[in-house]
Amino acid sequence: MVRCGLACWRCRWLLPLLLGLAIIQGIIALAGRGWLESASFPYVRQASLWSDCIKQGPDDYNWMCNSLMDYSWGRAAAATFLVGFVLVVICFILAVIAFSIEILRFNFVRGIGGLLFVAAAFLIIGLVIYPVKFTEEIQLTGDNMFSWAYGFGWGCAVMVIGCAFFFCCLPNWEDEVLGNIKPLY
Repeated sequence: MVRCGLACWRCRWLLPLLLGLAIIQGIIALAGRGWLESASFPYVRQASLWSDCIKQGPDDYNWMCNSLMDYSWGRAAAATFLVGFVLVVICFILAVIAFSIEILRFNFVRGIGGLLFVAAAFLIIGLVIYPVKFTEEIQLTGDNMFSWAYGFGWGCAVMVIGCAFFFCCLPNWEDEVLGNIKPLY
């Protein structure tokens, strides 16, 4: 991809595609209720980035939910993850513009990479604040585990870091990709 990624008309859309996959993972993490789950008796817990829900047993279908936005750490975790996600969406839009217009391709690709590093920092801060403060502030009983939606949040962060490296390093091979120099054999 680095050697001929942007020269091939099919391959130049790989980086925006990867950013799109990171956006999908971020949406799943933001909307998912599986940040923390517990399946042990007598309590069953299911927490998201926004709320913490408990039911008294496996046969009880009434969830008692408390908002995590009542805690300052809950608001901080949600805000930092949301800011990182919005930055990823902005970078996706800029990447589509950069790879659509031939003249602008290498002019702001490094800027997109830098902005992706900032977005990754926000995502990681939100993903670290949540479990540390959740386990400190809220009493947990039974077997609890950080689950699938939390994993999608980390997947989004890791994919954003990988894309940031590619966006920052791609202009180093601008001449080779565009065919401006004689190839070495």
